[in-house]
Amino acid sequence: MTRLNKFIASSGLCSRRKADELIEDGKVFVNGKKVTELGFTVEDKDKVVIDGKLVRPVKHEYYRFYKPAGYITTSDDEKGRKTIYDLLPESMYNLKPVGRLDKDSTGLLILTNDGDLINELTHPSVKVPKVYLVTVDSRMHPHEFEKMAKGIEIEPGKIAYADVTVLEADSKHTTMQIVLYQGMNRQIRKMIEYFGYEVKSLKRIQHATIQLDGLKRGEFKPIKPGQIKELRNFLNRISNNA
Repeated sequence: MTRLNKFIASSGLCSRRKADELIEDGKVFVNGKKVTELGFTVEDKDKVVIDGKLVRPVKHEYYRFYKPAGYITTSDDEKGRKTIYDLLPESMYNLKPVGRLDKDSTGLLILTNDGDLINELTHPSVKVPKVYLVTVDSRMHPHEFEKMAKGIEIEPGKIAYADVTVLEADSKHTTMQIVLYQGMNRQIRKMIEYFGYEVKSLKRIQHATIQLDGLKRGEFKPIKPGQIKELRNFLNRISNNA
């Protein structure tokens, strides 16, 4: 027996939290009967239908992908721009990226059909670290890094934070490692622009415990079961400390 919300999440349709909302909203039918009880359990033989579509559990897949510049992180684009799915085989079209990288940014994307894991890695209540290598077009100053750590208002009412470690600097550039615990759109670029600088390159090298190491641009590789176990343990620890 499996809880209904877990059964729905295992289909890749959504997270367990979203599945609970669908159940409460009366959108889930089991063997032809509407179910609104959150603790309801089902068996593999039961027919679960949402919005007229049969829901079936699928095997979860997990990949690391090195996104090159020039591609947007979506499955479809109204403007006809290149997307990351132009670089992936059709068998991976069902996988969703965990978070986004803008068109000009490069680096690590986690791709999966595990709705629960996507929710855990992106939910704002859990501060999941994402690590970037960033180069800007001038020397930045220590007080600017302090301000980034304390918080910058990059949009009305939106305060962005970042931990910065300088790797190299001269009069023409600063290269640094930046760690984010938020998921705001173009957050690093907006923080750098706040001080009047321009980002020359931006690459994500780590998301939680998953690293970019060993991938070439445009390449993807499965994430090993041991790495997924390590990732889940890490998420449990930081969630319990949240």
